Amino acid sequence: MNRLPSWIKQHLAALRAVLVLTAVLGVIYPLVTTGVAQALFNGKANGSLGETGASSLIGQSFSDADGNPVAKYFQSRPSAASYDMLATAASNLGPEDVIDTPDRASLLTQVCTRSAAIGQLEGVSGARPYCTPDGVGAVLKVFPTRAVSVNQACPAQPFVTTYEGVPVECGKPGEDYAAGRTVPIRGGATAVVPPDAVTASASGLDPHISAAYAALQAPRVARERGLPVERVNTLIEQYTTGRSLGFMGEPAVNVLELNTALDKG
Repeated sequence: MNRLPSWIKQHLAALRAVLVLTAVLGVIYPLVTTGVAQALFNGKANGSLGETGASSLIGQSFSDADGNPVAKYFQSRPSAASYDMLATAASNLGPEDVIDTPDRASLLTQVCTRSAAIGQLEGVSGARPYCTPDGVGAVLKVFPTRAVSVNQACPAQPFVTTYEGVPVECGKPGEDYAAGRTVPIRGGATAVVPPDAVTASASGLDPHISAAYAALQAPRVARERGLPVERVNTLIEQYTTGRSLGFMGEPAVNVLELNTALDKG
């Protein structure tokens, strides 16, 4: 071996390293991690596939072919990824995204629109702070002698007539209001629709909703299925998970498991 040229020795050393690393990282490590996952997290490691073939770990839509909510099912929270595991992502829109553009509704308007739609579906008020009665962001662009409700395109009636003594106009499509001061108007509305009903999760795949959102939907689901609302509330409690480690986060309801239990009767 000592008589071998140095370049052959280097190649043999590299080959031994490849074989050792392949055995450790390609065989031993996967077997150990798989064994630990199976022992500690068996359901999650196997994908938690239920009788429907869907995973309770991944959020999904309970809507018809036209995208309308199926009334007999509990609805999931919104998803910026359309519940697609290959497109998991957040919208990356923040609290300052309040003005609509010709090609996209602002985050504020998306929240307002969702809240109004959910209010109509559940038979409650969909009003919330910083939203107009017609379901868009209540935002003004204020100039020295005028104010514009920029998210209410003409001929819409502005949600307020004046602001600090200045008349409020509807927004004229194509007009540039960038020079104005942006003023969101809070208004006096109190939100009934919970926040998770109108905002997407960071992953876009969250399979849970809050207990408050589940409680809001319970009367509709019970009515559509001809069940006592008490029975539906009992199932909500059954499929509600507690806080992580007993203190992190809030109790949450797994939507797929709850809807599957309802289908079983």
